[in-house]
Amino acid sequence: MKKVLIVEDDPNISDLIQIHLNDLNYQTQVRNNGRLGFEEANSNKFDLIILDIMLPEMDGIAICQRLRALDNFTPILMITAKSEEIDKVIGLESGADDYITKPFKIREFIARVKAIMRRQDQFALLAEKDVKQMRFNSLEIDEKKRKVLLDQKRLELTPKEFDLLLLMARNPGRSYSRGELLELIWGYDFSGYEHTVNAHINRLRAKVEQDPNNPSFILTTWGVGYRFNDEL
Repeated sequence: MKKVLIVEDDPNISDLIQIHLNDLNYQTQVRNNGRLGFEEANSNKFDLIILDIMLPEMDGIAICQRLRALDNFTPILMITAKSEEIDKVIGLESGADDYITKPFKIREFIARVKAIMRRQDQFALLAEKDVKQMRFNSLEIDEKKRKVLLDQKRLELTPKEFDLLLLMARNPGRSYSRGELLELIWGYDFSGYEHTVNAHINRLRAKVEQDPNNPSFILTTWGVGYRFNDEL
């Protein structure tokens, strides 16, 4: 049974979410305080965390950042009343897997939850069947440990940066459009947010490339998108 942690201080919203997730046979726990939510998320294993941004004692962005810093890669769906684009970008770049704005339609919410769960099941299946340690010159990728080394030094990658690198490294030479990367990494058509892919690629290059302006690993396929160098 899938376990979901709901960190939301509005009881009407948390009750609504809990009812619909229970209907999907998910086991749910609710915390209405940011600090308590963080402690629960850090102490127990969940398949998904539903995380409001505006919370008492500790906000959702801080919770997400602290969990990722502790190598907790539980998928996070952020939910908030804010609608400005910058808030969405900050939420995603702090390590969240998806983002939905209040008020939301429950059917859209459930669709996003299912997409995250489905993607996690696919990653888990791949990890069980084909655990790889890949090496490309000075760059090493350990899929199981989600660890990346460059010249024997560990790189601090966000979950999405790691997923992007892993996807392309598993398929060197294949060119991915920004739309494909949005679909494969973020889990559904994140229409209009191609710049999010660009931002993640730029930060990833800054970490893995000796010269980000003249990359050796993550190459640009002009007019298409990006690919991992297949000549290493």
